[in-house]
Amino acid sequence: MFEKSSKSYTDLLGKTNRIVEGTTINGDIVSPADFRLDGQLIGNFESKGKIVIGPAGSVKGDIICKNADIEGKFDGKIEVQEILNIKSKAHIKGEVVCGKLSVEPGAEFSASCVMKPHVKSMINNGKSTEEKTA
Repeated sequence: MFEKSSKSYTDLLGKTNRIVEGTTINGDIVSPADFRLDGQLIGNFESKGKIVIGPAGSVKGDIICKNADIEGKFDGKIEVQEILNIKSKAHIKGEVVCGKLSVEPGAEFSASCVMKPHVKSMINNGKSTEEKTA
């Protein structure tokens, strides 16, 4: 009668990965869980969850994720399956592909932007496929 949806282990943990201010990572990050970046990433980031780039955080590279909140600096290509929130202190350069976009007044947004509200880019074992919704 009632079906319980099976939650992934990341939903059950309720934890977020975090890179603190002052830390620099050169390389790629792949994470199934949510991620908060207050340090610097020079490389690519891929997640089935949400990425938050804090006010002191910066990314130079490509990002593929489900949701994103950016308050720091980003330079590269970002693909967000659902909602991209750009805060007032953010500096964005490059390319943006997202489902929905929110830009607060004061943000620096110097990027080409494509919004695809009816197409979801899904991540399956590192391979990207597209699915159209009705």
